[in-house]
Amino acid sequence: MRRRIVVLGASFAGLTAALQLGHHLGRDHDVIVVSRSDQFVFLPSLIWVPFGLRTPEDIMFSVPPLLEARGITFRRGTVTRLEPDARRVFVDDQTLDYDFLVIATGPRPHYGGVPGLGPHQGHTSSIYTLDEALAAQEDYVRLLEAPGPAIVGVAPGSSCFPIATEFALNLAHQLSRRGKTEAAPVTFVTPEPFVGHFGIGGFGRAGELLQAMFDKAGITTIVDAAITRVTPGTVELDDGRKLPYRFAAILPQLRGIEPVRAVEAITTPSGFVRVDALYRTETYPEVYACGVAVHIPPPGYTRVPCAVPRTGYLSEEMARVVAYNIAATIHGRRPVALPPSAIDAKYVLDAGNTGLIMSSDHFLEPRDHAWLIPGPEAHWAKVAFEKYFLATRRRGIV
Repeated sequence: MRRRIVVLGASFAGLTAALQLGHHLGRDHDVIVVSRSDQFVFLPSLIWVPFGLRTPEDIMFSVPPLLEARGITFRRGTVTRLEPDARRVFVDDQTLDYDFLVIATGPRPHYGGVPGLGPHQGHTSSIYTLDEALAAQEDYVRLLEAPGPAIVGVAPGSSCFPIATEFALNLAHQLSRRGKTEAAPVTFVTPEPFVGHFGIGGFGRAGELLQAMFDKAGITTIVDAAITRVTPGTVELDDGRKLPYRFAAILPQLRGIEPVRAVEAITTPSGFVRVDALYRTETYPEVYACGVAVHIPPPGYTRVPCAVPRTGYLSEEMARVVAYNIAATIHGRRPVALPPSAIDAKYVLDAGNTGLIMSSDHFLEPRDHAWLIPGPEAHWAKVAFEKYFLATRRRGIV
């Protein structure tokens, strides 16, 4: 019996799920990918875009030809509603019925959570999307022309700690190269109890090593901080402090997209999908989720809310499990259980001309091993991985 699998999203999780489904199922079943954009963007490289170190063409490629060459249908459009009881998805003014649904829609930035936040209706820059990173480039150029205090921050409830950490270190590095360190001092503001907490309770000695990198770069760190309001030229904190800025890049809290958030039977109030160890939803076992769309409970208490980051590697590993389990269900095989906490962790954090390679046997505690390699090799490892990833994914290799 021919089955139809609809994949919502074509970034790290969605693209990997689709390609893996094509690998496991061949052309015996229908795989349809729905995405607002027909371009894949390598998001980890957005930290370099504001400094002119990457152009859009360097870090993106077209998705439809890649999928269609493998018998996978690509449909560009916006998901407007899910009807899981009817196994139906609404895309613009059309409907798609499915036998299996993969929610890999990722999140949407929620700038409205802090008054004055964001590059659209607020006063701050961001690098969460390619368009935002390009706009931040203009703000960075203005900072060079008229130096002043620079703030890189993370909003309460966000999970964007690794991105913000990298961007703060890269900003300090670029300002130093141009002799602007004293004229444009950098401050890092984060809800984390300590730098390198990352919303997961820390990663071995990463906090200690990262704080040393911040100190060496001349970056002032303010931890356990909640940004409550942004006005032109001032970032306000919950302890009453008002930080002046000429340039401010603050990463927002994230939410699931509205059509997913509306399905309250499977989502948290923020719109992330609650799944079991097979990445299925309890209410609708034919509905799976992977990547940033998945809800991962914080492993511990923090005074200021910190969400768990879902890196590209973690998203891809979840997607592999989803694709395998859907194929296993179709073929009558036993599925595999691999919750996010049990997936191994890999992350290369860039600091401009140095960095930190992080790897462990488990994404969350308890871990048996956590390997950390600080130094310039981390910077070159990130550059090399970018080239490797784009070269392989452009060819459909996952």
